[in-house]
Amino acid sequence: MLILSISDFLTFLNSSIFLFGYISSNNLFPEPLSSEEEKIYIDKLESGDMNAKNVLIERNLRLVAHISKKYVSQTVSLDDLISIGTIGLIKGVNSYNSKKGVKLSTYISRCIENEILMFFRNSKKLNSEVYLNEPIGKDKDDNVITLQEVLENNERSIEDCIDLKLKEKKLYQKMDTVLKPREKEILILRFGLNNSKPLTQNEVAKIFGISRSYVSRIETKAISKLSKEFKE
Repeated sequence: MLILSISDFLTFLNSSIFLFGYISSNNLFPEPLSSEEEKIYIDKLESGDMNAKNVLIERNLRLVAHISKKYVSQTVSLDDLISIGTIGLIKGVNSYNSKKGVKLSTYISRCIENEILMFFRNSKKLNSEVYLNEPIGKDKDDNVITLQEVLENNERSIEDCIDLKLKEKKLYQKMDTVLKPREKEILILRFGLNNSKPLTQNEVAKIFGISRSYVSRIETKAISKLSKEFKE
């Protein structure tokens, strides 16, 4: 399901210009990291290096595109699915724990596909089971690990919760001051930011009486504005 936590949406903003640049120009996504490079960046990530997190997200966008292509339909575009899958990728990188003995690619593939399937399930367009309890690997003691167990292990400290609240307040302030009313409303509808049901670009287009491609342009422009504000 596409509903984001504020921390996920902020991460999405940080990688959005890169992501939408590749989608709009039809360029190939960057090559995946080698095993050695991946291990280096995972170690950096687990040491608190946020730049390493961005690298792991960007260098796995190709995987998002590959998985998303399997679910393209007349009602959901590839752009929509890549956006949804990218949220799954971000959640996967955020919650990944190398000590569980599961390969990063295996884990985030499940997270990407799980996000897409939950979106379809919520939209009642695909009657599929969500693989939260399906085994995704084993730990060092040969115990089976499920996606649910790893996700539940991603607890935040009190300091993190306070920091998140401050960022949430800043996000909504920026949306009020930087975005035009329609840009703000489209982002809220697309990503379910006020705990509302997230909508596809086609659904938003029908609400505003405009084309899906126009919604996509407005969405990309609004996200770029916010992304630049947060980077500054």
